[in-house]
Order: sequence, then C-alpha cells, then structure tokens
Amino acid sequence: MHEAISTTVRQTRERDYDRALAKALVEREVLSLQQVKAALNTIRNGESAQTLEAFLLESQSIKEDELLETKAALWHVPYIDLSNYEIDPEVLELVPGTMVRQFQFFPLFRIDNTLLVAMADPKDVKAIDQITRKTQMEVSPALSSKSALIEAINKHYGEDEEEQSEAQVTNEELQDILEVIEEESSQEEHEQSTADLERLAEEAPVVKMANMVLTQGITEGASDVHINPEEKMVRVRFRVDGVLRDSLKLPKNLQDALISRIKILSNLDIAEHRIPQDGQMQVKLKDGRRIEIRVSTLPSAFGENVVMRILDKSAALLQVENLGYEEDIRQSVYDLLSSAYGIILLTGPTGSGKTTTLYAALNRLNTVEKNIITLEDPIEYRLEMIRQSQVNVKAGMTFAKGLRAILRQDPDIVMVGEIRDSETGNIAIQAALTGHLVLSTLHTNDAAGAVTRLAEMDIEPFLISSAVLGVLGQRLVRKICPECKEEVKKKIEIPDHVMQALGIEDSRDIKIYHGRGCRKCRESGYKGRMSIVEVLKITEPIRELIFRGASTDEVRNAAITGGMRTMMTDGWIKVLKGVTTIDEVMRVTNL
Repeated sequence: MHEAISTTVRQTRERDYDRALAKALVEREVLSLQQVKAALNTIRNGESAQTLEAFLLESQSIKEDELLETKAALWHVPYIDLSNYEIDPEVLELVPGTMVRQFQFFPLFRIDNTLLVAMADPKDVKAIDQITRKTQMEVSPALSSKSALIEAINKHYGEDEEEQSEAQVTNEELQDILEVIEEESSQEEHEQSTADLERLAEEAPVVKMANMVLTQGITEGASDVHINPEEKMVRVRFRVDGVLRDSLKLPKNLQDALISRIKILSNLDIAEHRIPQDGQMQVKLKDGRRIEIRVSTLPSAFGENVVMRILDKSAALLQVENLGYEEDIRQSVYDLLSSAYGIILLTGPTGSGKTTTLYAALNRLNTVEKNIITLEDPIEYRLEMIRQSQVNVKAGMTFAKGLRAILRQDPDIVMVGEIRDSETGNIAIQAALTGHLVLSTLHTNDAAGAVTRLAEMDIEPFLISSAVLGVLGQRLVRKICPECKEEVKKKIEIPDHVMQALGIEDSRDIKIYHGRGCRKCRESGYKGRMSIVEVLKITEPIRELIFRGASTDEVRNAAITGGMRTMMTDGWIKVLKGVTTIDEVMRVTNL
C-alpha cells in the first residue's frame, strides 16, 4: 500500500516537474510549443517511460547546456560550467571524497560561513543537510552537469569507481533558496518598484550571488568583471591577463536584484536605469588585503550592463625593480627619475600598464623631503604622503584647471594622469621648465610618437625639446604558464634586425617555448603579464630633430641609431628567455 502511494506521489511530482520544465523551455524559446507538446504526448502515450528531460536529451532535441541553463532559471540557482571554473584548493579539504561521491556535489569556494557547491540536483535537501552538518556552514547550491561533476571529483579527489554514486536525480522536496526572487519575478514583464529592488538586493541569496561573482573574479586574478544582460540570461565574464572569457551564466530573473545589489554596494541610485552611473566599493579579503572596485553601469538593450574594475591596493606598493625590466632599461628609468626638473612621459594604449608604472615611479620618488601632488581621473590607489586630487569635469575641475591649482601648492614633483589637450600640455611643459619634475601619459603607439603628439597640440617645438627628458613606450604581454610550458619543436626564424640588436650570430641552438594549455591557465597557455618597453632619452641629436619639427620616423630612427632598443626587440629578449611567446610580442607590437 505504502509503495503504491509512494509511486503515485513520485509520478505526480515528475509530471509537475515535466510541465514546469516544458513551460520554461517554451518561455526561453529553447524549444517551440509544438516540439514540447510532441515530446509530452510521446511520454504520456506510453511510447517512452522517461522523464521529459531524459527524453529530450536522448532524442537530441536539445543540447545539454541549453537544458541546464533552463533548469537553473527554473530553480533560481546559478548554472556553473565546471570545465571553466577555478577551484580553490583549500575548499577541497572541507569535505572528504567519499561524501562528495555519495551525494554527487563538488565544493567550489566559501564566503565567510557560506559554502557554494555545484550539484546535479540543487533541490536535494538531504544532501544539503548532510553537507551542512559536516562543514557546519550554510550551503548555497549551484547547478552543474552530472558528467562534469564526476570528472571534477575524479580530477581533484582521485578516481574511485566503487564510491561513485549512480543514484538518479532526486526530486523529493523543493529547496527554494531564492523563494523571494521567484515570487517577484514569476510574472512576465513585471515592473519592480525601487522598494522591491532594495528589499531583494538585501536578501541573503542575492547577497551570496554578488559575493560569489566578486570573489571568483578576484580569485581568478581578473582585472575587470563584466555583467552582461542578454535576452534570456545574464552572462558574467572576467578579463584575465587582458583577455575576456566566459565564467558564469545566470538566470535572467536574477538580473535586477543582482545589479541592484552591486549598485547599493557602490552607492549608486538603484532607481535610475536610463543614464550611465559610476561608483566604487571596497572589499576586504581574508588575508587582510583591501581591494578597491570601481563600478560603471551603462543602459543596454536587455538591461543595465555593469563593469567592475578590480584594483588590488597591493599594486600601489609596486617598485620599479619589480616591473620586470631588463637591467639596462631599469637603469635608464632610474636616471630619468633622478632629474631635478623636466617632464617624463609614458605612452601606450589603454590597458598597457601606464598607471602601474607611474605609481611605481612615485613610490621610488616618495620621501618626506619632497612634496608630491597628483591629478588623476580617477584616483586608482591611495599613496601615503602623496597629495592626490581627482578630475571632476562637472564641477569644473579639469586637468588644466587642476594643474594650475597644483602649481600654487609648492610641489616638487607633479603627476598628471594624462595630457589630453593643448592647454594641459602647455601648462605641464611650463611646469617642467620652471623647476618641477612632471610625470604624465600620452596615448601614442610608441615612444617617438609622443614628440609629434605634443607638437599636434600646438606646443612649440623649442619648448618640447627643452622640457622633455625622456619617453617610455610600453605594452603588456602575457607570460607563458609555468605549469604547461614546453619547447616549440619547429624551427623559428629570428629577424635579422633582432639578431643584430641582440648580438646573436647563430640561431640554430636557440630554444623557443610556449604553453601547451592546462587547467591552471584554463587551456590558454598563459598565466600573468609583464611589460615590454622602450626608453627614448632626449639626447642632443634628438633635441635638434625635435626643434626643427622632424617626423616620428626620423626621431625613432635617430633614437635606434643612438642605442634605443624598441619594444619589439625587448619582447624578443623575453621570448628568448622563455618568458613569453612570439605570438604575444607580435600581437601587442603590431597594433
């Protein structure tokens, strides 16, 4: 009798689940209404004893990732692709392999007393209760495929076929961790009030979700976290080593609450969705580090797009000697920084590490005897003993106006975040000629281009030749992953000008390396970045060229004749040392 009742209850639950899944598949336009009806009729007519989910997969009517994303949206949990996930080794020690296999879950990471776990069935409350008792932590489930779970368990806990559970996905009870969100987002096109969004943003599940996104970004070493609303889901991407890659795909109905949570943390107006906003927040990690996060929102077709720039404050303590420069380059930089007055320029595109180099230079110059003042847009890192001011165009605080004010503050050294116009350029040049050491940046392709760029700003050539001490051009190249580094077997032709510059006569015995790709580097073959640079010192021959208005090519050729090593040649040095690859050097030097 009890078995019959149990069977009836189970069958009822499966039918209810099939109907809910069918509705979700149609609403998300994964399958058409006709396709879903045909599948359900086949099951009901006894042609198949499978659940809708199993039938669709076996008949290849749907891809597994499409099904999993739909299930995640239906259950209001994140979908996580374990094959693209950075695992925290410390979390693996929280639960034994026998338990992981028995309950078919995988621990991902912890935030305070919350443990995020990937599960094939995030509604398996029995498993969640067991994990909670074992770890004494609150468990937050996410959905992953069963095959990916088994692969991750075998990879990180070792293979043990006897202990691998083949239990079917359980559907006994609903563990509705995001019940509040489900209620608010159950109706299509439901317009949520500001009060609703504020309440949702403070709910524990949404707080966990925001923490999860930020923590994973920081763990993976991302410089930026992108939250991109799309038509049927929310895509989370991380920029790691200068390259964007997918990380998470979240249900669409989490979008408003998640973005509102981030806006609250960064002191933005959650009621404003029509115009861009900028804000910032601070995160303190368990190791004591403080991470500044700069937040930018932008209205887009499917909701507000959010980009969070992660600024590790430890980078503000960086020294010139830790920038990875070759010895002669480092000495050239030291010589420039030892000057009493003049202007030193850094050039390169956005994301080439100019700001990091500026802060390293300021750290070398920073002493009690010197009054150092900066003008930045925005201030990225706080530096002790240095007076830092920020551009605010709306309030009338432009680079030009701010620089004029700084010069009335008795500075010894001035750092201007960027020379953007003629007025700022002329003031910076005059400051350099009147006894101040000025550091700034320009957006040019190489060091020689900085000279002509200043001339294009209507700055007199004789002023440029008198004030500029030197120009550093730089790029960032990705470093070969040390875990999968291997020698390139094919013969590599080294350009003649590089061999000549490096004094190489025979290239036959030279070894070149690359990264094969592994889990540590997410199969990219790269891990981390470093600078390649060129230093153009304004010598007397170059000063004469600038004075008579010479072209960029003339200045560059004269500098190379005088001993300047180009960025490409510096990159080849890194290649021959086995630190980076030819592809990387060519990628960044052929912009």
